[in-house]
Formats: sequence, structure tokens, C-alpha cells
Amino acid sequence: MHIEFLVEEESAKVVLEALIPHILPNVSFRVHPFRGKQDLLNQLEARLRGYAAWIRGAPGYRMALVVLVDNDQEDCYALKRKLEEAAQRCGLATKSHPDARGCFVVVNRIAIEELEAWFFGDVSALRQAYPRIPSTLAQRRRYRNPDAIRGGTWEALDRLLRRYRYRVGGKLEVARKVAPHLDPSRNRSRSFQAFRAGLTSLLQQQDC
Repeated sequence: MHIEFLVEEESAKVVLEALIPHILPNVSFRVHPFRGKQDLLNQLEARLRGYAAWIRGAPGYRMALVVLVDNDQEDCYALKRKLEEAAQRCGLATKSHPDARGCFVVVNRIAIEELEAWFFGDVSALRQAYPRIPSTLAQRRRYRNPDAIRGGTWEALDRLLRRYRYRVGGKLEVARKVAPHLDPSRNRSRSFQAFRAGLTSLLQQQDC
């Protein structure tokens, strides 16, 4: 199987390129970053139509598509519905809306609230990149639930790093430092675990 990932920005590409080989070690993949969430949403349907045409023209070749966007305090259900409807208009079955055989080629996933929640979900990875961060971080009330950190996950991470006297060069720099240390098996973020489950479900399909 080959999987094409559509993500909002370069930092997400860095994270996925580090994580996917650990989640799906025998799968080929490519990650396509956009210039932000709105750019991805604006181009999504055109991209999906192109993939749908390619898939129809290559019967027997197993390809899947994964769309990953940040929640950004948006209505999660409305955002997911928008992604699902774009796939349906292109004739592509999704995990949430499979075809009559129960098969699907698209997995839509939302990082809540932002992808950086996945970093807070793996404090060991954060500490390998930034050792002055305390090992007890995950027990602090504010960080106990990585997907419920208020005020923007990236902003919270930026403040945390500055508090422990790290110079922060932006999302991409932080992603490059943390991503190589991420371990899917220990991540406490529910949105990450939903993302991981969506990927593994692609390989669990029978006779599709």
C-alpha cells in the first residue's frame, strides 16, 4: 500500500515523516504540506478529484489518502463534516463513510487543538529535545490532558520553552528537534491515538 498525506504546513510534514515509519513500517508514503489550513481546505476537493481519477485508472494498486488538519478552536464536528463531504463529492469512500463492502480509501483526522498537542502527549520526547523541561510536566494540571490545553497548543509550548530558557525559532525548528524522539506507543494525546488508529485501520481492511 501507498499512502498520500495532506497536511497544513511543513512542520506537520516533519512530524509525520518521523512517525509514520514507526506506525506503518512496511508502507510507502509521501507527505504534501500546504500553506496553512485554509490553503489546504481551498485546494482539497481539486486534489481529491485528481487522486480519485488516478485510483480509478490503476485498478489493483492500493493507495490511501490521509487528511490531517488542526482543530484551531473550530467546531470539530463541522470541520470533520467538511472533510467528509469533500471526499464524498469526489466519489471517495472514507473511514467514517465506507462503501457497501465496508472499504474506504480516505481517513480524515483532526489534531486537537493543534499538532503540538502530540508533543505534550510525549513528554519524554520533549525532554530529549529540551532537557530542562521537568519530567513531572505530564502530572501538572494544565498539561494532564494534551488535547485540552487552553489558549493554543503552540502558544503554550512556546511559553513553556521560553520559561526554561530555550530560544524558540518557530514551529518548524521545534518540530525538527522533537519529532525524531516521538514514540507512538506512549503518546497520551487522544487525537494522536485516533490518528494512529485510523492509519492502522487502512491495513486491516479485508478484500478491499
